[in-house]
Amino acid sequence: MTLDVLQKEMIVAMKARDKARKDSISSLVSAVKKAGIDAGCRDDIPEDMVNQVIMKELKTVKEQVESCPADRAELKEEYEARMKVIEEFAPAMMSADEIKAFLNEKFADVVASKNKGQIMKTVMPELKGKADGKVINQVVAELCK
Repeated sequence: MTLDVLQKEMIVAMKARDKARKDSISSLVSAVKKAGIDAGCRDDIPEDMVNQVIMKELKTVKEQVESCPADRAELKEEYEARMKVIEEFAPAMMSADEIKAFLNEKFADVVASKNKGQIMKTVMPELKGKADGKVINQVVAELCK
């Protein structure tokens, strides 16, 4: 996902007068721009940084949905709508089976050591942004048994 695509989608939402969608995409655009400024690449924000910011925003919204009190139904609906919009732009994550196959293919020698810490340390840089850390941890724990 690139910043240009996000901005074009925001313009489409504005023209369609879809305020909720526009607000969700607008928050993503501003978060991406802030991350770009913080990293010193304001004008040329790399795609992996955009995906990282989207995943961070998605995680935040999921936590908001989970922690929302039951008596605040309208607020929870707002968070869920925002989460659906952000999920559209989130990069596809690898499944547990794909992670297992990837580990057995590329990191067979490290997996053979059965040292969970060493495996995680080696694998996480490769899978960062491609798979959920919790799923990776579960797969590695399963392989270390």
